[in-house]
Order: sequence, then C-alpha cells, then structure tokens
Amino acid sequence: MTALVLGLDEAGRGPGLGPMVLAAVALDEKAAGLLAGQGVRDSKAFGSSVGARRARAILKQSVEELATWVGLEVCSVQSIDEYVSRGALNLLERERAVLLIERAPDCGRVIADGRSLFSPLVPRYPHLEARDRGESVHVAVAAASICAKVHRDALFEEIARRYEADFGRLRGGGYVNRLTRTFVAEYVHRHGHLPPEARASWPWPGNPPDYSHGNPERVPIPSRDGPPPAKPAGSPRE
Repeated sequence: MTALVLGLDEAGRGPGLGPMVLAAVALDEKAAGLLAGQGVRDSKAFGSSVGARRARAILKQSVEELATWVGLEVCSVQSIDEYVSRGALNLLERERAVLLIERAPDCGRVIADGRSLFSPLVPRYPHLEARDRGESVHVAVAAASICAKVHRDALFEEIARRYEADFGRLRGGGYVNRLTRTFVAEYVHRHGHLPPEARASWPWPGNPPDYSHGNPERVPIPSRDGPPPAKPAGSPRE
C-alpha cells in the first residue's frame, strides 16, 4: 500500500428527480494540504446559492488538477428504483463504492462517509474506515463530496433545461418539495405519468400510485442508517 488516501462520498441520495452520484478521490499528502488550504470542505457547507455552485465548481477543478485519481459512478433513476423496491439502496451505494475502490490506485487508507452504510465493506477492505462526517477525518472525503455534488448538479441542470421551455425554470434541486411537486403534478396532468427523470419509488404526495413507471408501490425515502422512516425525511442526505 502507498501513502495515498482515498475518500468516498455521494450526492443526490435524497432528491426525487435525477440520478445519484458517488465520487472517489485519491490524494497524496501534498495535494491534501493544498486543497485544504484552498478551502475544500463538505459540499453541503457551501449552501445552494449560485455563488455556492460556482465556488464548488472552481474547487472541483482544483481537485481534478491536484488529485492522483478521481472517479465517478452515476446511479440512474432506474437503478435506484430497482434497489429501493428491494429495500436495498444502501447495497447499491456499496456496490458502486466497490467499483470505485477497485478502479482506484493502491491507497494506504480508504475513508468512506457513512459509518453504518460502509462498515459492511471493512471485511473486504481492512484498510477502509467507514466514518460519519468523513470530511472531518480527511480532505479526500470532502474533495469527493464536492466532485459528486458538482457532477450531480450538472446532470440536474440538464434535466432543468430539458423542461424549461414547457414548464418554466425547474427549481428546488429535485427534492420532493413544493417547487418539485408543482412541476411533477403539472407533468402528470399533461402526460398521465411521472416524468422519466422522477424516481417512481419516491413519495409524491397527492399523486395516485398509477402515475409511476409501472411500479405503483410508494415507499418512504430510504435512510442510510436503517429501515425507512414512516414519512419522508425533511432534509434527506445529499
């Protein structure tokens, strides 16, 4: 093993529209120090403003320039619905994390954000540390968080542009909030089913089950830490 540290994190677990993205970033000690000095930290710490998105995009460029390796895995809406139907969204994340770890260069440490989520991988990778608030353990996790978030934002922006002419600007980040529900309700009114970018397994209040993509069962947003809550979480992990 080398002195490289591999950080893993995801973005887009909670939203009802669009994919989820996992990222992994391998850093040596020098790159870690430089990125920490530039202000790399957990992506959620920046907020959701235009300025925050711009700041994350700039830092993502720095990560890509300084990192030994950066990898991404995109989980499609269809894959998410399939795994959620089996109560296995955590398994989907772990499987994609394995793909990233296997593609990455040899690293002395692997730090994954989410203790209960990633602990099952420790027997396979004894050098893996599954940690809550992993970004506070090593900047590689924060760098992965930023890379995942910027890529997820870019994918969501493509969705927003696709519908802007017919539905106006799509806001709300794809979460099941008032803005997203308004868009989905109008789409359903016009077409009789959910938009293809919507996770049919997510709760869409006020929408009958037959608006799904052939999977009428509605399930709560899965939690990272155990069985789904009785109702959707107010602020799902992003």
